[in-house]
Amino acid sequence: MSDPVVVDGLTITRIKDLTGPRITGRFGVHWTDLGIPGRCPDGRTFYVFGDTFGPTWGENWRSPVGLWSRTTDLEKGVRFSGTPGRRWARQLIPYEHDENNISTIIPSDVITLGDTMYLHAVVNRGFGNVIWSGIWTSQDNGDTWQDSGARFPADKYGGRWQLAAWDLGDDGWVYVLTSKFLRATTPILHRVRPEDITHPDAYIPWGPDADGVWGWGNDAEPVLDRITGEASLKQLGDRWLLTWFSPEGYSIEAQVLDHPTDITDTKIITLLKGVNWGEEANVAEIPQLYGSYVIPGSTLADTHLTVSQWNTGDNSIYHVMQYRIQGLDQHEAD
Repeated sequence: MSDPVVVDGLTITRIKDLTGPRITGRFGVHWTDLGIPGRCPDGRTFYVFGDTFGPTWGENWRSPVGLWSRTTDLEKGVRFSGTPGRRWARQLIPYEHDENNISTIIPSDVITLGDTMYLHAVVNRGFGNVIWSGIWTSQDNGDTWQDSGARFPADKYGGRWQLAAWDLGDDGWVYVLTSKFLRATTPILHRVRPEDITHPDAYIPWGPDADGVWGWGNDAEPVLDRITGEASLKQLGDRWLLTWFSPEGYSIEAQVLDHPTDITDTKIITLLKGVNWGEEANVAEIPQLYGSYVIPGSTLADTHLTVSQWNTGDNSIYHVMQYRIQGLDQHEAD
């Protein structure tokens, strides 16, 4: 655990590296990223990772893969207890890379509704050339996954229906924030009933009517004037937290919301800042950072995130870290 630093009223701590050859290599997860967490029906937390290799870089390419954790005391750091595949993390979705016009499938977000887990993922024909995104389901706590048949066209809303962040609100709606893969567009917002989550036509867009009054059922329009990359949208208590990677700010940014429809008018908070290698002044400055996903068990007062880092120069670092952000509850949702 690093020494914490206080930035703009927030106390930021790097808890630990979550993945790496010496940490998760025993599961075959030597080199990986993302680590999108979701609570399983049985109470464990399931972390879904993107392109994964091991033991050496580029070897045994799999995506997505998953690891379970029983950790409840997040302050002590997440520890993994197992993986689908038992000793060696198997690919959650059965396909061969670079066959049948699919190069890789990248996870986007995971949610549990009742006894079923839902994984949204992005299907690539050449990295960044998205052909569609879809939803897979699991009824055994993430051990095995089935294709639900849900398909979201890659060109829908100008590509803004490729990468998703979602959560079930206490009002009974699942809210879904989507944008283009590879951090290329501003985001749009939909909502859907849980029982219709695998039916793309049931998603209701949020946008302005002819008079400029925003409401559900109008054509979707961007809810932020910022480009959003990998994002996490979660209800924490009676408020919401949105985090995302900002390519414009080279940072992890956040909003504390009373409701997902408040995104447009809510101030943006910088949590972590990207810097060049060797120029890190404190733990809140991270070279080649991306991702940012809220770990179950977080609160606004004590938020834990998975954050990715990749040294694309030599691939010597390609891992997921756990960060702790304290004090977001002091930021008004205005």
